[in-house]
Amino acid sequence: MSRRRHRPDSDEISAFRQALSEAGVRPLRSNRADPGRPRPADEAARARRAAATAAGEDTATGRTSDGRVEAVRPSEYLDFALPDLPYRDRQQLKRGRIAWEAGLDLHGYTLEEARTELEAFLADAAANRARCVLVVHGKAWGAQADYPVIKSHVNAWLREWPSVLAFCSATEADGGTGAVYVMLRRRRDGG
Repeated sequence: MSRRRHRPDSDEISAFRQALSEAGVRPLRSNRADPGRPRPADEAARARRAAATAAGEDTATGRTSDGRVEAVRPSEYLDFALPDLPYRDRQQLKRGRIAWEAGLDLHGYTLEEARTELEAFLADAAANRARCVLVVHGKAWGAQADYPVIKSHVNAWLREWPSVLAFCSATEADGGTGAVYVMLRRRRDGG
């Protein structure tokens, strides 16, 4: 089945141009961007940045929060990716096709110990320019809760970590829904 594009006639083109003109649309004088012009200073953004930096210095713990965490089921598949992550990278991560370079097992840790270990592990992995790591969080129910506490918190903490591009539950060979593959942003040598 072939699709033929409708070619507008001169009356349709005139009506379209008139509608654009009435809407105040003007033709561009140049079709080139000007990247040399600095962005205007945004005082509100600068103030927000300063407030966020000051708030971060007051907290005694690391980068992850301990606020209200959404409970997940023991067998729930975890899946998160930044919106601009290429589809192919995300699919390779989900299929376990990106070799993980380091692993962390959080079995037996208290919640605070798990957070400290995870933060140190992610910082170390980033410093070593690791692309993908494995975090085993388990699926055990908490002693004081009716959901897997460590798994639920890992799900929240990884979303907050700045170098995490994506994470998803591992394949069965690497722990299934009791573990996650974590794709990290690699820092450039200069930064």
